[in-house]
Amino acid sequence: MGIVSGIVIFIIIWWLVFFIVLPHGNRPPEHVEVGHADSAPERPRLWRKAAITTGVSIVLFVAYYFIQDSGWISFRT
Repeated sequence: MGIVSGIVIFIIIWWLVFFIVLPHGNRPPEHVEVGHADSAPERPRLWRKAAITTGVSIVLFVAYYFIQDSGWISFRT
């Protein structure tokens, strides 16, 4: 696997994990201010979710790399 394909695969894994992690822990506010959406989360904590996503993505990418590099699963045949 080349460096470019590795980066592309990592980005795809990162976005998939981010969209899985994104809805967890969101709660709507008790008192909605005028002009705000009722479903908007009170504290979305996006930096925390991005950090969790990065950690999980690194683990998944390393697992993918070793499985692909070992030849257990061939994506070429």
